[in-house]
Amino acid sequence: MKTIINNLRLFWQGTLLSYIALFAWLRPINYLASKILMPLAQIIFFTFLGSYASGGTNVDFYVIGNAIQITAISGIFGVTMSIGGDRWAGTLPYLFGTPANRMMLFFGRAFMHIFDGMLGVIIALGWGALLFGVDFSQTDFSALGLTILVTTISTCGLGLLMGCLSLITANVMFVNNTVYFLLLIFSGANIAIDTLPNWMQVFSQALPLTRGIASARTLIAGGNLADVAPLLINEIGIGVAYGVLGYFLFTWFELQAKRKGSLETV
Repeated sequence: MKTIINNLRLFWQGTLLSYIALFAWLRPINYLASKILMPLAQIIFFTFLGSYASGGTNVDFYVIGNAIQITAISGIFGVTMSIGGDRWAGTLPYLFGTPANRMMLFFGRAFMHIFDGMLGVIIALGWGALLFGVDFSQTDFSALGLTILVTTISTCGLGLLMGCLSLITANVMFVNNTVYFLLLIFSGANIAIDTLPNWMQVFSQALPLTRGIASARTLIAGGNLADVAPLLINEIGIGVAYGVLGYFLFTWFELQAKRKGSLETV
């Protein structure tokens, strides 16, 4: 019991401190801009672009897709910075030197970003209702909330994997930006999956967000939880797979760093 309590305390402390540490360089005004203006800019740009290309139809398609995709800001960038921050701040040797539970340390880095990502999606959907008249009158809000939660967790799983790359490369932001914009294409946020070439459809199914976006569209159109349950199960499975892969890479990097005696460059 004492071990469990210590691990939970470690998880919470690591979660809280790694999130607070982001604000050593991220000023509150910049954070608010990322939460309020970034969703607004993305939704306006892709909704008007998509509507123009489709003859003014399917506005809800673009609004909902981009609103759910906004979770990638926290899931990809936020989680990566939480993990990579140990290297950039010079605290990586202390992390590798501590006997603390590695699983608690690693997965704790993503915990706060789950709630942060959900907040971003809610704000984005609010912009969609306010500016583009998205109708939520038939929406099962409890099922939609679960969808947002599952999708955010799944995206954070990919972020944990990307975070491991920040331990071995100085160009992780280039990688993160590439992944973010690939999600805009392959997740179905702006292009219907069934219109993509076959190989792109296969690739889309291996990514987080794809099933979460499809589930949100179904629920807002009047569907219920039973309609999207298989999609959500697969979505969380994808996220867990990415997170577990990231954890094993993290432990492997630690072993290699200790073997080579080079903690800072791994």
